[in-house]
Amino acid sequence: MTNKRWIGLVALLVAEAMNLLDATIVQVAAPVIHSELGGRTSDIQWFSAAYTLPFAALLITGGRLGDRYGRRRTFVVGVTAFVLASAMCALVSDAGLLIGSRAVQGAAAALVIPQTIGLIKSSFTGPQLAKALGTIGPVMGLAGISGPLLGGFITEVSSWRAVFLVNVPLGLAVLALSRLLPESASPRPPGIDAVGTVLLTVGTALIVYPVLQSRDWLLLGAGVAVLGACALQQRRRSSGRLIETSLFAHRGFAPALITSTLFFGVLSGVTLVVVLHQQLTLHHSVMHSSLTLLPWSAASGAASLVAGQWLVARFGSRLMYAGLGVLVAGLAITPYALALGLAVGGVGVGLFTTAFFTEALHRVEPHETGSAAGLLNAVQQFGGTFGVAAFGSLFLHHPVGVDRAVWVAVAVVLVTFATAHLMRSQRWPCWSRRGRAVPEPVRIGQ
Repeated sequence: MTNKRWIGLVALLVAEAMNLLDATIVQVAAPVIHSELGGRTSDIQWFSAAYTLPFAALLITGGRLGDRYGRRRTFVVGVTAFVLASAMCALVSDAGLLIGSRAVQGAAAALVIPQTIGLIKSSFTGPQLAKALGTIGPVMGLAGISGPLLGGFITEVSSWRAVFLVNVPLGLAVLALSRLLPESASPRPPGIDAVGTVLLTVGTALIVYPVLQSRDWLLLGAGVAVLGACALQQRRRSSGRLIETSLFAHRGFAPALITSTLFFGVLSGVTLVVVLHQQLTLHHSVMHSSLTLLPWSAASGAASLVAGQWLVARFGSRLMYAGLGVLVAGLAITPYALALGLAVGGVGVGLFTTAFFTEALHRVEPHETGSAAGLLNAVQQFGGTFGVAAFGSLFLHHPVGVDRAVWVAVAVVLVTFATAHLMRSQRWPCWSRRGRAVPEPVRIGQ
């Protein structure tokens, strides 16, 4: 029985990795896809944004569906839809159909990812639970590093279609192993806030669309108005809210959401600009552009591991400032020495993320943790979508080279310094060697 639980854990980890791989692989392959399928230049950005937008908007609702109807059942439905959408992505002959299939992929991933922690907790207890949860970070780190490399390698030796087809055997293996997972659901099933979900999705789409494509800024204003209506609807709803409004009673949580949006917007935007510059300006191969990102990913993973094991416990949330400072230094170096700049910037990313999530969640009440983590993950995805939209448009539609795009990223990171400072409404119990308790580092998938 014990072996079956660990084999079931493999299914969950593969599903988590599939989501992260699918988001990063396509970024590298996007210019090649566009060259074959044709269409508008903005489609390059939509190949990524069409996935992350529904994923972010439906992430919290996906978690509620698992709580209500069964986490394994929801997980299986999501993986099945993900496999079918991946096959559709590989078979399409039109950019618009690919974008639509990517949206279905993102919606399916929103059903899969929120179930992972709940299913692990249902399968393991005691020390085995801690060991099982501890496998998520390394697997996500490996997926984050290998995503661009796999995207470049598969596209180079086969075609961009194989990038999507690789999900089919992986997904079928996950479905076969999912029979070993126990069914679990919340003893008090939450309500499903369909109105809030629709308002959040529509409002975000209205904001992203003009940045990506139309330049119709009236749509952006309409998106802000719809999100305002969503916030009002959440305050007035008595139960089953999409967003737990009590979280905003914690000073520092709202700035954490802004910080996450800005920071992950820079991450996604910079990696996209580097890939576009390598392939469209310098005319390097897909494999070459994917290898270019290796210092960024590898340094980020290594720094995150060191921060989680040692640095957060000693320096607390001050590590956020160190990470942002190192990231600015790396970005400043990038126009002159790309590999070195990306490596230094990756160190900054790893230092910041571990300290950021720990600071964002350490004052949240136990009954709010699930909602807070889900909301932070959703905002992280929204930030990535906005980053792809803004930086991609800056590079593709304006006479702005990679150098100027990098300096825009530096400006955004400097703003992030201010919002990160607002998160610290009070100091942690210990900053130094006095031996008093500090929060355990919190890791959330990137």
